[in-house]
Amino acid sequence: MGFVLVISLPFIFFSILLGFGCYFLGKHRGREEMRAGVGAQIYGTPMPPPGVAGGSSPAAEPFPMKKEGPENV
Repeated sequence: MGFVLVISLPFIFFSILLGFGCYFLGKHRGREEMRAGVGAQIYGTPMPPPGVAGGSSPAAEPFPMKKEGPENV
């Protein structure tokens, strides 16, 4: 005994059309977001919160670091 699955031709065309539609809609949205700079902070340096005064000096370490190497053994 075998199992037969019947898929109509209009369903195949609809699936292909739906796939192309989703592809082009996503491509358009991605380019729009790139142009607007929505995801720009993800790949760049993070900006400080709005209420913080901008200081470019790095924060002090919370604890002293032990240096590793043959000269400090």
